[in-house]
Amino acid sequence: MSESPPPVDDTTETVKKLYDVAVTESKGQTVLHPSRDSYHDLIQLLVGEGYDVCVDLCGADHLGNATRVLPMTIEPERFELIVNLLDVHTPRRLRIRVQVPESDPVVTTISDVHPGAEAMERETNDMFGVCFQGHPDPTPILLPDGWEGHPLRKDYAMGRIPVQFKTVEGR
Repeated sequence: MSESPPPVDDTTETVKKLYDVAVTESKGQTVLHPSRDSYHDLIQLLVGEGYDVCVDLCGADHLGNATRVLPMTIEPERFELIVNLLDVHTPRRLRIRVQVPESDPVVTTISDVHPGAEAMERETNDMFGVCFQGHPDPTPILLPDGWEGHPLRKDYAMGRIPVQFKTVEGR
């Protein structure tokens, strides 16, 4: 296993790399910025480096947000896939941020490497419309059958869902 990644110096013009992908630091945590094409291979490599727990996987919609920090070699996209990995043997964490274009919101699944990510990928698909190629069960997990749209997209219309309450006997 390798040592923890070195701290990143954000004051230089050069792009730092770790595991052959651009790297930054955010709030004391190392952040890797792979391309969509190299994402799955990076996850497999990181398992070999000891990052065998996928703590979290979620999406983000950056519609209208120009304030996020990315390495200069990474083109910002509307959607972003964020994955947090943990090495339980040597207390280390890594964050992965993958830019996902609105025109083709597809990323390769990592559920073959981290089976626990399967449900998190389904949630990200439901809420943001990011599809996971090769996913074993892409059916909705949070939304009812027939639901149209993705509620956590920033351009999703705010609406009301009528809630029907049933009376409780004896009250």
